[in-house]
Amino acid sequence: MNNAIHWLFQQPRSVKRIISLLLDTLFISLAFWAAYLLRLDSSSLLGSFRHWLVLATMVPVTLLCFVRFGLYRAVLRYLGHHATVVMMGGVAVSAVTMVLAAYYFNAFLPRSVPVIYASLALLLCGGARTTARALYNQSTKKQKTPVIIYGAGASGRQLNTSLSHGSEYRAVAFVDDNPGLQKALLQGLTVYSPAELPWLVERFGAHKLLLAMPSISRQRRREIVDSLESLPVDMLTIPGMADLVSGKAKLSELHEVNVEDLLGRDPVEPFPELIGANIRSKVIMVTGAGGSIGSELCRQIVQQGPATLVLFEMSEYALYQIDQELNGMCRDAGYDVRIVPIMASVQRQNRLEAVMQAFGVHTVYHAAACKHVPLVEYNVVEGVRNNVFGTWRAAEAAINCGVETFVLISTDKAVRPTNVMGTSKRLAELVLQGLALRQSNTRFCMVRFGNVLGSSGSVVPLFKRQIRAGGPITLTHEDITRYFMTIPEAAQLVIQAGAMGRGGDVFVLDMGEPVRIIELARKMIRLMGFDVKDELHPDGDIEIQVTGLRPGEKLYEELLIGGNEQPTTHPRIRTANEVHLPWDEMAILLKDLDAACEDYNQARIRQLLLNAPTAFNPQDGICDLVWQESQTSFSAASSVPIAAEADNVKPVVALVR
Repeated sequence: MNNAIHWLFQQPRSVKRIISLLLDTLFISLAFWAAYLLRLDSSSLLGSFRHWLVLATMVPVTLLCFVRFGLYRAVLRYLGHHATVVMMGGVAVSAVTMVLAAYYFNAFLPRSVPVIYASLALLLCGGARTTARALYNQSTKKQKTPVIIYGAGASGRQLNTSLSHGSEYRAVAFVDDNPGLQKALLQGLTVYSPAELPWLVERFGAHKLLLAMPSISRQRRREIVDSLESLPVDMLTIPGMADLVSGKAKLSELHEVNVEDLLGRDPVEPFPELIGANIRSKVIMVTGAGGSIGSELCRQIVQQGPATLVLFEMSEYALYQIDQELNGMCRDAGYDVRIVPIMASVQRQNRLEAVMQAFGVHTVYHAAACKHVPLVEYNVVEGVRNNVFGTWRAAEAAINCGVETFVLISTDKAVRPTNVMGTSKRLAELVLQGLALRQSNTRFCMVRFGNVLGSSGSVVPLFKRQIRAGGPITLTHEDITRYFMTIPEAAQLVIQAGAMGRGGDVFVLDMGEPVRIIELARKMIRLMGFDVKDELHPDGDIEIQVTGLRPGEKLYEELLIGGNEQPTTHPRIRTANEVHLPWDEMAILLKDLDAACEDYNQARIRQLLLNAPTAFNPQDGICDLVWQESQTSFSAASSVPIAAEADNVKPVVALVR
């Protein structure tokens, strides 16, 4: 039977239509004679020529109605309410044709026969199709992955309908927190309590759990996922309600439960007076526009209605990507924003001034920076030049061109830094604080926050790749913790904080509670349907390997240098009063640092960073790769150990190749 059903469904549509026509002819004929047989309890009319004429008239009329009503265009496996209505209409016309033909040919027709005929014809024509569809769905069930749907509301029921039409999954049960729905039967599936999930997974052999609750808060989603982590199933979710309503996603588009959703918080609605204050109808420039933070800033800026958005980016590919995306976004949403892609480096002040002057820039969001801690340790001069001098040149250009507001995207690694990247970002903050004291035309402020989920260099995409590859997950230290925030939330808060600044302000974003990275790794392994492999669970799937801290890496991150932060009008933005240098002292430091970078004097750069008021406390020696290679080559040639050129410079711990 299964083979016959599959053979039927695999035939060309023309063949299936011919078969349907032949079967409907047979069913109409059977219903016609069966109606007389049931009414008269006699088969004497089978030899009546007049009744055969009535039947010969009814069959083509009925089939023609089915054709005109579109019954044979319907795909049998997706047969629904419309096909039932079409069959009812066609059978009704057929019954009327029976009455008229019997009258015309003077054939005997009891009054109840058309009613009996219509009932039998509808039962045969509709029942055959329903049976064929049921047999086909039953035969394909074994090929589908059994899944459990968490959420028996409207979204869960729509998801079940979508799955029944697909070829990947078949729902075996609903699970819902609502006691009023538990034990009920919905769409042929029983609704169970979440407490019964372990039993359900074992009974049905379910491999996946689908979360069908698009409108719940991130806090509630996090609670549900935490309660399900011990189950040996892969968890998938449907898109969020905002994406469903906007049309960006469909209910049937399943994806993995995002760690971003679980670590991130429910966003606070932006304050209208802040979110558009520095943007609406103005000319905005974003440096580092193609980066993780820069690109998200651009997306949110476009939505606030600027006159022009200048994308300032050094990477040709990144600039191309964000330019294409934003232009498409403006076309689709109808935004009247001029997008200007500029390829250049923030270290060239004359280029910065030319751009700012030409387009009349009002607000600058300075996101261009080298942010990857080990890479900056290995490339000290470029890190310092880009982070410190790039910020200085951009700020000086802003002053010279009359820019109203300049917002620096800073980092929690600038607080008591143990690496060159964090120290260079703290120096960038000091540069802006000094310039804020030197003049008052351009308003400078800094926004400091921790790690953003999904950015370049983030552990989340790295862990995902490692898990998909079968492991192991590499972790630098068991006790390492980090603050996390989603990129959209960070960008939104940066824009609002920038509107609060009066000059030289350091704003700190509320990052929530710090997260232990090892717990994050374990959570991701379980979310992706695997088990952690360790000493207690040697048969697990994914192992977590501790590799040791990388150069310049800290165990714990901080957001404040002192404890004197103050609240602002926004619940997730605070302001800090911190140590800064007068501009004349800052200028001397920058001059000396520039000379050291020009001479590639690594020992001098290290000493200047140590002497600056940044609280720099390096845990490693100089890790610059070129400097280390040159020192090794020179040492090998002379066979004489190389002494440190400056006091307080620690010896190199390990040679990094």
